[in-house]
Amino acid sequence: MSEGSVRRPARRLTAGGVEPVDETVAEEVAVALVYNGISHAVMMATPCDLEDFGRGFSLTERIVEAPSEIYDVEVEAVAQGIEVRLDIAAQRMAALRERRRTLAGRTGCGLCGVDSLAEAMRPVAVSTGAASVSREAIGRAMAALPAAQAINRVNGAMHAAGWARPDGTLVAVREDVGRHNALDKLCGAVLGRPRDEPLEGFVVVTSRCSYEMVHKAAAMGAGAIAAVSAPTSLAIEVAAQSGVALAAFVRDGRLTVYAHPERVTP
Repeated sequence: MSEGSVRRPARRLTAGGVEPVDETVAEEVAVALVYNGISHAVMMATPCDLEDFGRGFSLTERIVEAPSEIYDVEVEAVAQGIEVRLDIAAQRMAALRERRRTLAGRTGCGLCGVDSLAEAMRPVAVSTGAASVSREAIGRAMAALPAAQAINRVNGAMHAAGWARPDGTLVAVREDVGRHNALDKLCGAVLGRPRDEPLEGFVVVTSRCSYEMVHKAAAMGAGAIAAVSAPTSLAIEVAAQSGVALAAFVRDGRLTVYAHPERVTP
């Protein structure tokens, strides 16, 4: 069985009758993010690329400010799910203790570690990416995503997030039942390890584009985020503030640019 999928019995009803089937479905488990021995968040996620998930979540949620402040990541199965255990810098752990709370994450959406309106509308990270990107490059990256979605080909239930170079070449793709989780995994894959060259490129996602998706793309330093579906009003506002070009409805050779249109060339 492919990683991220499990087999479950089901009944198929058709005009010809009823038949028992053995279906491949997406795996979803509780994943606890544990910092220096203290549980901070519990998310529902697909149990693959969890080291990337831990690193990316830590970076996009500003638990750490740089990958170097994550000293170690271990993934261990426990009785009711999986723990991702991160060893982080002492000063970051001290700050985390001030706002620590145990959370229940959901597949759909939600703000992690937030219990007030002021904290939910935290200052927007300003992206370090400012390069222009062409419509053709965005289309090329989006068109390449399905072939890179190995788990989705098996169970049909995965979101994907991909990092593309400015010419549209995909260099990393991560999948999860949660769109935010997929983007955090991508962040961990792209930012969480030493790099030999400067980070430059943009993000493509197989979902709608929400406020949190733009926030995470900005934290990654993406010059743009391109979504196959619609953006929200707050996503557009945050993209404008953060310097991230926002394109949506990327399909059939067209797209619509909602923020920083001067940076997306025809």
